[in-house]
Amino acid sequence: MAKHDVSFEIPQKFVLSKDVVFEIKSDGSKLGSLLISKGNIEWVPANNSVKKRRLSWEKFAEIMETEGKVARIK
Repeated sequence: MAKHDVSFEIPQKFVLSKDVVFEIKSDGSKLGSLLISKGNIEWVPANNSVKKRRLSWEKFAEIMETEGKVARIK
């Protein structure tokens, strides 16, 4: 199983106009960056600083409901 590393930077207490950025790595290799803002969620693949994928929070919730693996809350 791959070892995953997640690091993040929070610019302030509340997410306003500045994104919270999560850098995601698998076995030490960068998969991409997850950008979270109050308006949407975005994915920037590794080695791609020009194009990103964007979802509204509603679309993200829909995808998680239909595609996400069910897990118990601890």
